[in-house]
Parts: sequence; structure tokens; C-alpha cells
Amino acid sequence: MLYIVEDDVNIRQMESYALKNSGFEVAEFADAAEFWQACAVRLPELLILDIMLPGEDGYTLLQKLRSGQRTKDIPVIIVTAKSTEIDAVRGLENGADDYITKPFGIIELVARVKVVLRRAKKPQHSLLKMDSIQLDDEKRQVWADGRACSLTFKEYELLKLLLLNTGIVLSRERIMDKVWGTDFEGESRTVDMHIKTLRQKLGKSASCIKTVRNVGYKIE
Repeated sequence: MLYIVEDDVNIRQMESYALKNSGFEVAEFADAAEFWQACAVRLPELLILDIMLPGEDGYTLLQKLRSGQRTKDIPVIIVTAKSTEIDAVRGLENGADDYITKPFGIIELVARVKVVLRRAKKPQHSLLKMDSIQLDDEKRQVWADGRACSLTFKEYELLKLLLLNTGIVLSRERIMDKVWGTDFEGESRTVDMHIKTLRQKLGKSASCIKTVRNVGYKIE
């Protein structure tokens, strides 16, 4: 089941029509209140989320999703006006998996949905370790030097990616593709910012995260 939260009825119906014709089950909502009511009964496999909504906007809805235990892992594709790319950047930094700019084509929409769903269903590596860092993917918990670390959704995914590629240099572009699922101007700033906050939270254990000048990062 896919959920669409979009207040423009024409856009919402176009999205729904395209996805249903591609074999997906779809439910439509005009605002956040309707969406939350539906989530109380059934969670979606993926959410297509407009940013400019009446009442609770898309940013607030996304933040609530990522902070909720039941909803934190729901894949989200945000929809934003092409003239306001900063909206897409902000949405990605708040935990969106991908974004689509208006206007967009039906083929692009369906393709992006399939990619995000495929990525979300990849086999999980349960327990990952590096020196004093331990990541339990089933519980989505991280420990460093024997203490629990409270990471944001993207910090967690970033650390997991590094641990899955121990000893391998990951470029900023590859990190953006794997963690954020897209590429956009300013990716260097976004990745560097998340590495900085991740290191702060890991404390002394962060010494195993190495900066590879002019390329990216690796963990070893």
C-alpha cells in the first residue's frame, strides 16, 4: 500500500492513476490529519509527500515520521516546486529518501517509487562492528565505547554504509546516492555536516572514520 499526501487534487489523482496502473495499491489524502488517521490503522510501504500542505506541512509530517518508533523506517519521496530546490535539500536532510520536482512525468514518478522500494527491501545486515563501535540493525541501535548513541535517521544510515564498506573509500557522491538516494548541488556540505555530527556522537570511537582528502570517507 502506497500513501499520497497532496492537497492539489489534480496532481494527487494523476499520481494515484499512474501508480495504480503500475500495479500498486494506493490511498490518497489531502492533508496530514487524514494521513495520520490512516496510519493508526495501517502503515504504508512508501509515502509520496507534498511539502506545501494546509495545516501541518510536509516538513513537520516528515519529522514526526522519523521520530516515531512505528513510522521511522517508512520510505518517503517528497514532491516540491522546481523553483524552490532548497525545499528538496531541506527535505532530504530531514530524512526523505528521494524527491521529485514539479512538474514531473508519470514514468519518472513510477521509476523513482520502484527504486526507493527496491532499496528499502534489500537484505539487512543485523550486527556490524568496528573496534568499539557496534551497530545492531534489527534494533536500530548503536553503541560506542559501551554506551548507547542516539543518532538521527541519516547519521545511522551513514554509519551503517561505512561499516558495510570497511576499508573502502566512499566518495561523497556515492554516499549521497546510497544514503540520500539522489544527487543535488551542495552534497559535499550535507555529507560533511553529517560526518561531523556523527563523529561528535561517537566520541573517541570516531577516530576510525577517516577523511580521504578531495575524495570522501572510509572507516577502518
